[in-house]
Amino acid sequence: MQYLKLENISKSYGEKTLFDQVSLSISRGEKIALIARNGAGKSTLLRVIAGEESPEGENAKVYLTKDVRITFLKQNPYMDLKQSILEKVMSIDNPSIQAFSNYQDAQAEGNTENAETYSRKLDQLHGWGIEAKIHGLLAQVNLQDTSQILSSLSGGQLKRLSLACVLLEEPDFLIMDEPTNHLDIEMIEWLEEYMQNPKLTLLMVTHDRYFLDRVCDQIIELERGKLQVYRGNYSSYIEKKAERSANEQVNLEKSKKLFKKELDWIRRQPQARTTKAKSRVDDFERIKDEAHKNLNADDAIIEMKSSRLGSKILEAHAVSKSFGDKQILDAFSYKFRKGERLGIVGPNGAGKSTFLNIITKELRPDGGKIIVGDTIKFGYYTQDGITIKEDKRVIDVIRDIAEYIPLDKGRKLTAERMLENFLFPRPQQQVYVSQLSGGEKRRLYLLTVLMDNPNFLILDEPTNDLDIMTLNVLEDYLLHFAGCVLIVTHDRFFLDKMVDHLFILQGNGKIKDYNGKYSEFRKEQKKTEKLAQTSPKEKSEKNLGHQERKRLKNQIRKLERDMEALEKRKKEIQTLFTDQPDMELDKMMTLSKELKEIEEKLSVCEDEWLELSE
Repeated sequence: MQYLKLENISKSYGEKTLFDQVSLSISRGEKIALIARNGAGKSTLLRVIAGEESPEGENAKVYLTKDVRITFLKQNPYMDLKQSILEKVMSIDNPSIQAFSNYQDAQAEGNTENAETYSRKLDQLHGWGIEAKIHGLLAQVNLQDTSQILSSLSGGQLKRLSLACVLLEEPDFLIMDEPTNHLDIEMIEWLEEYMQNPKLTLLMVTHDRYFLDRVCDQIIELERGKLQVYRGNYSSYIEKKAERSANEQVNLEKSKKLFKKELDWIRRQPQARTTKAKSRVDDFERIKDEAHKNLNADDAIIEMKSSRLGSKILEAHAVSKSFGDKQILDAFSYKFRKGERLGIVGPNGAGKSTFLNIITKELRPDGGKIIVGDTIKFGYYTQDGITIKEDKRVIDVIRDIAEYIPLDKGRKLTAERMLENFLFPRPQQQVYVSQLSGGEKRRLYLLTVLMDNPNFLILDEPTNDLDIMTLNVLEDYLLHFAGCVLIVTHDRFFLDKMVDHLFILQGNGKIKDYNGKYSEFRKEQKKTEKLAQTSPKEKSEKNLGHQERKRLKNQIRKLERDMEALEKRKKEIQTLFTDQPDMELDKMMTLSKELKEIEEKLSVCEDEWLELSE
């Protein structure tokens, strides 16, 4: 069943065309991800689909199947911060929730007539289980205290509440714009599992590549104003994208050769005097555009050099920090080594950003000390970013830091060229910061951090609002970065690719030092959790099963040793028969009898071995 169909949809802002004459259809049960670089128009397209913006174009049409419930989770949804969690949930556009809310109000007012009316309504909707469903879902997103006022919630808690609200609306078709931003890893994994419900139809924008790989069955890329559909998950998209790029490169080479040929013809001719000649001039312009197409226009190149690192990097000696009764660090000690890349993980509110601020001496510890080496130059990318004046042009933001950027081997790079390499083409460099998308501002901020030539990078949630193309480039840069890197992120793919050593904040100031990748740690953690949930009876049965397997293995090994000895004796007897043709009759009879017994024993052992092995 088709839920949505777009035909010939276009959208522009000033001279910038986001998408041009694009068409798309979405059917029931499909799980689709929309990917593109920052500023390409992903969020705008979602708003058009959700009916919050009007499409452009004479033949533009948006068809939504009648009675399909559609819900749109925005990146930063509006909330009345004066409400409590319960008040916010009870205002959700869900017939059962509305009927239950009205029923409770009527009972509180003593209005039995209205209470009876809404009671019958709940009967019709089969909605009496809605209260349990509300509290169950809120518990799953760790918002059990429904009396909390929204203004007291953290950004992560507000995001979890927004998620709970859209899921409680029970939509047929769910649209989500960066749903994993500001969620901790455990919450992302829960959402990932929830989204795999086959009844749910999903269209989302996200940069979380594990989420894309495990949830989506279709990837749609918005590139140069057009939509390209790739069937399959993110891994399949990567393979098909590589094949397509290779084919485009072949066609590009052909276009360049044809362009050269046509250029020679144009230069030999007077200005087009005939219809045929004019047609060929028109073809020449088309071929010229094809030949000069930059297939790698979206690939950023980062090649700054880092400052020299001395022998002493950074040391933490018995560092402690608390806020009231909440312990963040408890006598934490560690010495960083050259070239080390560390990840920091833990639930929201565990103190990850506080940890970074203490490391960089922006926050004083309650006890212990931080020693920073003389050669250390921090590059600190924070969640809040830096304040860039909105009325400044992009090029001026970079020029305020440096006109030239130092590269390896004594080379230099101009600010303009650096911006081009970082996905800001020359025309966009003249744009005011206020005109950039959120992701483009983040990319600009990241560039200001990297270009300052640090040798110790600290990245606090660097993946939020960055597109996959920029993430790939950042990852490539970090893998070749000679200095130290300390990363706080909820992006599991980014963690696995960037670090092989973790600090896991466990609460109450305890930090687990784990040598390995995040996926390895999570696998071990789940195994431990599963074991902890096993009942004593199950553990006993499991232990008995283990003992039984061990006993069987010992029996098999004994049989194998016995068979080896029997085979050896059998070979010895056969050799005696060969080497002693004049053997005495009595001895021959004795050996023949022994050989027969050996063969019988071997047969029994082999049968037993096969049975035990099975």
